[in-house]
Amino acid sequence: MDLRQLRYFLALTEHRSFVRAADAMGITQPAFSRSIQGLENELGCQLVDRGSKDLRPTPEGQVVLQHALTLVRGASNLTNEINQMTKLDAGEVRFGAGPALAARLVPDALLRFMAAHPRVRASLEVNNWENLSRSLSRDEIEFFVADIRQFEADPSFQTRPLTPRAGLFFCRAGHPLLAKESLSTNDLFDYPLAATRIPVGARKVLANLSGKANLELHVECEQLPLLEQIVRRSDAVGIGTCEALREGLASGELVQLHLRNLPLNMESLNARCGIITRTGYRLSPAARTMIDLLIELDQEQAQALAA
Repeated sequence: MDLRQLRYFLALTEHRSFVRAADAMGITQPAFSRSIQGLENELGCQLVDRGSKDLRPTPEGQVVLQHALTLVRGASNLTNEINQMTKLDAGEVRFGAGPALAARLVPDALLRFMAAHPRVRASLEVNNWENLSRSLSRDEIEFFVADIRQFEADPSFQTRPLTPRAGLFFCRAGHPLLAKESLSTNDLFDYPLAATRIPVGARKVLANLSGKANLELHVECEQLPLLEQIVRRSDAVGIGTCEALREGLASGELVQLHLRNLPLNMESLNARCGIITRTGYRLSPAARTMIDLLIELDQEQAQALAA
């Protein structure tokens, strides 16, 4: 018994005709029939009812059909997994990104990757660092790029820093806050706040600024385009990064808020971006290539910004 015979049997149960199944498998009908007969001789039973017009599987054939599906799919999965580990002309790269990096860095890297490796599929999950870490632990992704502060001290994860992304408060053009000559943090918290999931350290800083024990966001969403729309169409104040909001700020539809009494430790509101992988996990060639592209582009973009 071999996988070829099982594939032929699966084709026969699909096409319900020796002629059509042989044609689909690219062999002659006599050779196809001999292969099915050989499988039946090996198992010592008939697999299809040749007396029926649609060649229904016998009870024994039904059992073989179930096992054949499992074995053939397993062989295919094995081949795909080995291909992902050894070469870059097949397979899939599965990774995640936080909302800030999904705005520019990740799309740019993904476009380069697709151009260089068109046969490799890419699966991207955009979410907050908390949900992405769960996906990583469940083997649903190989790595992700997001804020690394929650993972630097955890031995289960390895982190590789990227360029920090500057954080800011923003609002729509024509917002009531823009009519004031000077803004303070007290003015800021008179309006609803909208942001993605905020790391613990930054959340504490914002809570202190608001004068409350805990920071309460009126809108929390991991999709930055949706957050932008909420800010553009309401009096909500958004929290984001310069990089992610560059188009809206450049057009004047969004305006950065400058507060006169921000403390010196406001760097904690910046996104401490980086690449997070699992300790001891062997990355596929596709994942390693994608990581190299992300690092390369991050350096390019940082140099361009500095210039």
